[in-house]
Amino acid sequence: MPLEAGLLEILACPACHAPLEDKSAGGHLPAVAGGETAPELICTGQDCGLAYPVRDGIPVLLVDEARRPA
Repeated sequence: MPLEAGLLEILACPACHAPLEDKSAGGHLPAVAGGETAPELICTGQDCGLAYPVRDGIPVLLVDEARRPA
């Protein structure tokens, strides 16, 4: 389920403060156990690019939980 647009407007990457892009509804999601895809918020910063998981519709904006870009 995609995040609300109003929420996405106020969220920023905790590491570099760049805006985040919602990949919850997109086709570029990483595979998780069972072949399903995991929703993420991707940092749009050029030097950052961290991917933050969205669990049960709640963004987990912790740098320790973020995935580094491949």
